[in-house]
Amino acid sequence: MTDTLTQSQAPAEEHKPWYKRLSLTTWILVALVLGVLCGLALQSNPDIANTYIKPIGTIFLNLIKMIVVPLVVFSIMTGVISLQDVRKVGAIGGKTVLFYMVTTAFAVVIGLVFANVLNVGGGFTMPVSELSYEAKEAPSFIDTIVNIFPSNFFKPMADATMLQIIVIALVFGFGVIAAGKKSEPVVRFVEGMNEVCIKVMHGIICFAPFGVFGLMAPVVASNGPDVLLPLLWLIVVAYLAMGAHLVVVYSGMVKLLAKMSPLKFFRGIAPAFLFAFSSASSVGTLPMNMECTSKLGARKEMTSFILPLGATINMDGTAIYQGVCAIFIAQVFGIDLTISQQFMIVMTTVLASIGTAGVPGSGMIMLAMVLTSVGLPVEGIALVAGVDRILDMMRTALNITGDSACCLCLDSMDKRRSARKAEKAAA
Repeated sequence: MTDTLTQSQAPAEEHKPWYKRLSLTTWILVALVLGVLCGLALQSNPDIANTYIKPIGTIFLNLIKMIVVPLVVFSIMTGVISLQDVRKVGAIGGKTVLFYMVTTAFAVVIGLVFANVLNVGGGFTMPVSELSYEAKEAPSFIDTIVNIFPSNFFKPMADATMLQIIVIALVFGFGVIAAGKKSEPVVRFVEGMNEVCIKVMHGIICFAPFGVFGLMAPVVASNGPDVLLPLLWLIVVAYLAMGAHLVVVYSGMVKLLAKMSPLKFFRGIAPAFLFAFSSASSVGTLPMNMECTSKLGARKEMTSFILPLGATINMDGTAIYQGVCAIFIAQVFGIDLTISQQFMIVMTTVLASIGTAGVPGSGMIMLAMVLTSVGLPVEGIALVAGVDRILDMMRTALNITGDSACCLCLDSMDKRRSARKAEKAAA
């Protein structure tokens, strides 16, 4: 009977049109390449790309942004409710934050090593007087902690202030647990809305290739080789450092802690990686990242809690960017950084990754903080501002890959711990 079913299904698969047999990952990659080629063709007239092609990507991003807030609220509440223990939520949250901070420290060290060894700023010289950049004031760490807790239920939803939204979801999730049986109608509503959000998310993701094309073409058309060539070595060094972190750190973590083949991990996360690369939005990539991580075996209660938190505070790609750009700016202005100054860069970056979480343009704010901490001219930010979008693409892709790796590792470790407890109880 099984053989008969298999034989009947195989011809059906073969008779599908060729475009239906291609995976979403393949379509996103095709759209990425087509977007680059189209952008190169429209370099002489980028207004065409910005006027007629960019709206496609904007519409897709708007749809993603529309679903992200309800998805985060109901998925985190579902995750908290499913854990059924406030102490367990706190334990997982603590491990998640610690995990993210450790990988951020590794990331900035890798960025500094690559920037020093490959002499990222060699061949460039520029006096400070030729640059101008008005750095935004970074919020203090205490202010950031205070601002995490919203004074209004609806304003964070309207502004998509992710840290405040996460706090709201956690508070109401804890409230549902505390209410016990009386909250059963709320539990059914939350779980039902979570399923609705997931279905809506799947529908939107089907249009991802069109969105990727609409996002890529204008970027390439507006930032062609003329803009990239003077800073090409900076981009190459930053991408090499991020690639090394991706291959060495994440592969090692997934292999050792999640007991998963790195190749399986990278194949599974590829759709989210490609979308993050083209959109440069960690929060926008969250729905796709949740789907990819779930398919790799992570439980819903873990993806629903760890990934939204990671999309807000995990900044491995941004940390590498800080290290590479700090050395680049120092070398451009002929300043030699000591080992102690570079250690200060590591410490500042790790703390700033939490302190500036959820702040718009946090990459630039963090870089201003890092430069100030070691006495480098903040005006140097103007050097990298022109290619920031190109760097942002890879650092966002690295950030969401780190979110997924963390989720899989902590999920696997929790499963093994639960299995050991079960064995002891049975003995």
